[in-house]
Amino acid sequence: MAMTESADRENETAKPAQQQETSDQNEIYGEDGSIRQDYLAAIGAAIADRDVLFLRDQVIPLHESELGDLLEAISGSQRQALVALLGDDFDFSALTEVDEAIRLEIVGALPNAKIAEALGDLDSDDAVYILEDLDEADQREILAALPFTERVRLRRSLDYPEDTAGRRMQTEFVAVPPFWTVGQTIDYMREEEDLPDHFSQIFVIDPTFKLVGGVDLDRILRTKRQARIEDVMEETRYRIDAEMDQEEAAQLFEQYDLLSAAVVDENERLVGVLTIDDVVDVIHAEADEDIKRLGGVGDEELSDNIISTVRSRFSWLLINLATAILASWVISLFDATIEQMVALAVLMPIVASMGGNAGTQTMTVTVRALATRDIDIYNAGRVIRREAAVGLINGVLFAAIIGVVAGLWFANSSLGGIIAAAMVVNMLAAALAGILLPLLLDKIGADPAIASAVFVTTVTDVVGFFAFLGLAGWWLALA
Repeated sequence: MAMTESADRENETAKPAQQQETSDQNEIYGEDGSIRQDYLAAIGAAIADRDVLFLRDQVIPLHESELGDLLEAISGSQRQALVALLGDDFDFSALTEVDEAIRLEIVGALPNAKIAEALGDLDSDDAVYILEDLDEADQREILAALPFTERVRLRRSLDYPEDTAGRRMQTEFVAVPPFWTVGQTIDYMREEEDLPDHFSQIFVIDPTFKLVGGVDLDRILRTKRQARIEDVMEETRYRIDAEMDQEEAAQLFEQYDLLSAAVVDENERLVGVLTIDDVVDVIHAEADEDIKRLGGVGDEELSDNIISTVRSRFSWLLINLATAILASWVISLFDATIEQMVALAVLMPIVASMGGNAGTQTMTVTVRALATRDIDIYNAGRVIRREAAVGLINGVLFAAIIGVVAGLWFANSSLGGIIAAAMVVNMLAAALAGILLPLLLDKIGADPAIASAVFVTTVTDVVGFFAFLGLAGWWLALA
């Protein structure tokens, strides 16, 4: 007995060391969170040498997100070679973790028959994610190669509009009739092979497939076998319409702390389930989209080529050029005033710049509040008054600072007073523009994340230049 206990203690001591060694070998990230350069170099060398055994040992154990990071870190030619060398061992779910351009590059190099074979092993939501970016002809050919049931499921999801819950839902779920017992349900889950890999809720449906309710798995496990499902189920209060915008669905998950939710069609029939992992992806994608739109870069990805990137940015830069010309035209109205006092040309960018930054701050908060629906008709007035007060107070504070600086810089207290007054006017205008313009754009159905920035900047430039140069012209006329 003593020898056995001693051996057990030695084994227990050895296990953490072995586990640590394995963890170190499988750790592909450095301290900065990026993939280690030595790991990338080893993978690159193995690809060049066509060392399939090494690649399988190093790549196959990776999580799909880690494989996605690896695919984005290596060159295009290495990506194609890696996929080819891994063959059937390549995890296609990793394609949901990479940029669209990389995903299309990899899929475009593969025959449709191979893609169909790989999609058959994926969850429906991942398969749809890959299919939706392909040409219609390729979609039809791939779907035709799939078994009938899978083809119908994927086709149904693809028929829903883009960015809806129906596109993001998983069509694999567990549904039982209300008259079944808990024992029958447990036996069904044990014996049925075609079940989702992971699920936390069982849905209850009537003979027409209409959603009746749901039962959590923990409730099933705590209930006696002879109990009927209809006696232990709960009404599904947070069902999601298949055509609901995915961002609205994500807000429901956030508001009610959901892990999964039933997705129903227009006839209240159960068609799928939306899970928290999909919702996290939606939240990330929507936030990423809003940030990019605020910068006027659309749906640009880091992997996009030069031509597509230029095309993505050109239109908004052209609009910015037009607004810059408008601001320059305002300045030209006061060219005689500027000729009389060169100091105005030195100081006027300060007024416009401060107004632009203040407007951007307010605009960013407003656009995000609109996206999360934290601002509505009931609290809009209060928020507008708050932002106006913040703009006015900041305007007065910075007016005092720049007034003193300008007065000492050019030994002219009147000039300091002029720029101080212009600063107050422009900071107030910036605050109002930063909140009112996004609200107006949202009201008329335009996307405030796309259009707000250029309009807010235009307002602050025009108002800033007009206020500063107009006050200066008035003061010079009196002098």
